[in-house]
Amino acid sequence: MLSISTDRDCQTVITTFEVTPGTCQDLLDALKDAYDAFIRHQPGFIGAGLHVNDAQTRIANYSQWQKREDFLAMLRSAEMRKRNRSFNELCKSFEPVMYDVGAVF
Repeated sequence: MLSISTDRDCQTVITTFEVTPGTCQDLLDALKDAYDAFIRHQPGFIGAGLHVNDAQTRIANYSQWQKREDFLAMLRSAEMRKRNRSFNELCKSFEPVMYDVGAVF
């Protein structure tokens, strides 16, 4: 389960997908399937959330991993590379960025 804390030693990843209203739901469904069938079962996975803006032009994905290496291993797997190619076809762009929690309110 996600737990946002500056005391927690984990890797936070925020990925932003730029989509159109016509492809938003398709990408959201593909992301849900990826988490359900593959990502959540990978070593080091803690939790994730998917967020859609009102205009359905952005999907934000917040995930936490025990270690940076756990996220990178999942990302480099053959299964995830295949899924990322599919995601790329459903959006204009996407970029995963790794963060450290700076403060919590």
